[in-house]
This record gives sequence, C-alpha cells and structure tokens, in this order.
Amino acid sequence: MTAYEKFSQSIHKFGRLTMLLGMIAVLLPPMLMTFYYGYNPGIAAIIAGAVSQMSVSGAFYFSEPIANYPIIGAAGLYMSTLSGNSVNLKIPAAVSAISGSGYKQGTDEGSMMGTIGIAVSIYIATFFVILSTIFAQTVIVNLPEHIKEVLTLIIPALYGGIFAQFSVKSFKTGIFALLVAFVMSKLVALIPFNATFLITLVTVFSSIYFAKTQLETINKNS
Repeated sequence: MTAYEKFSQSIHKFGRLTMLLGMIAVLLPPMLMTFYYGYNPGIAAIIAGAVSQMSVSGAFYFSEPIANYPIIGAAGLYMSTLSGNSVNLKIPAAVSAISGSGYKQGTDEGSMMGTIGIAVSIYIATFFVILSTIFAQTVIVNLPEHIKEVLTLIIPALYGGIFAQFSVKSFKTGIFALLVAFVMSKLVALIPFNATFLITLVTVFSSIYFAKTQLETINKNS
C-alpha cells in the first residue's frame, strides 16, 4: 500500500464525520425555526422550493464528484463539497496548484497538489468572506452603477477562463463540449418544463466519453 493510499483511507474516516457534522449544521437553523420558533412556510412551499432547486443544480450532484475526483482526489472532494463554491473557486485553485507543481492530473501526486490548493483556497476564502461581510456591503452600495454591472460578469469570465485552460490541452474535446452544450440548450428550450439540468448532465458525461476515446486513439497511435 502506497503512502497516498494510506492517506486516503484515513481521509474517508474524517471526511464522513465532517460531512455528517456539516449536514447537521446546515439543517439546524431551519429545524430550530420550525420546531422551536414555529416559523414554517408550509410543506407545499418546501417541496416547490426543493424541486425548483434540484431542477437547476440536480445534475451537479452526479457530474461534479465524477468529473472532479481525478483532479482533487478524495480529500479535496470532501473539502470542496463541505465548503461549497467548488466550481467557481476550489477547482480553479486545484488546477493552478497542479499546473504549478508540474505533476499530472489523475496521479497520486497531482491529487495531493490539488488537495493542498483547495485547502489554501478555503483559508483565503474564509478570510475574505469575513472581511467582505464587515466592509463590502458599504463599499458595494456606494459603487458606481457601471462598476456594479461589471461585477455580474465575474462568474461567466471565470468559467470561460477555466474552459480555455482545459481546451488548450485538448481543443477537439473543447469544441465537442461547446457543440453539445449548444445543441442541448436548443433542445431543452423545446421542453415544456424546466429541464436545464439536462444541459449540464449530457454535456459533462458526453465530453468525458469523447475525451476518453481521444486518449485511447492517441495511445494506439503512439
């Protein structure tokens, strides 16, 4: 058993415990509001909200663990799931750490570097969240309107940067992913109910399969 395998075994024990504690911490405030203070929107509103949320992000429950595990490993997956904001912050930090270290994604060394990158990003994010909670509200309120409009472009710009970083390594996979996403967005628009999660689900798994076939072709020709 390698050192990384021993590390992963110990991680699962603490990872499951922290995930359980995280679930309790998340559910405690609404439970307290419902059963102690008596404030409750009603079961119909709760179900409607849950269905609405799951229709938008339900695909990520399946795609993110599968797609992110080769990059960040078990430890990174536990940390990114518990701390949240994985696609916007944790995965870019992990990719940057792996690229800077010189190791390859999918290797034990690469996963360890990704884990370290995520750990550092969590500390930095926590610091700036506390700082922004104290100061940012006052600053944002007083910003000019044209600057506030620019802030709405941060997430699309970040997604575009991550996509470009991976597409450079396999431009065929990048083009394929764009085409699938475009076609799926047109098909989903024809569905009478909200099924936007299908865009993510189909694009992610079809791109993984396409990249796998590309890698197999390269290995055969080499």
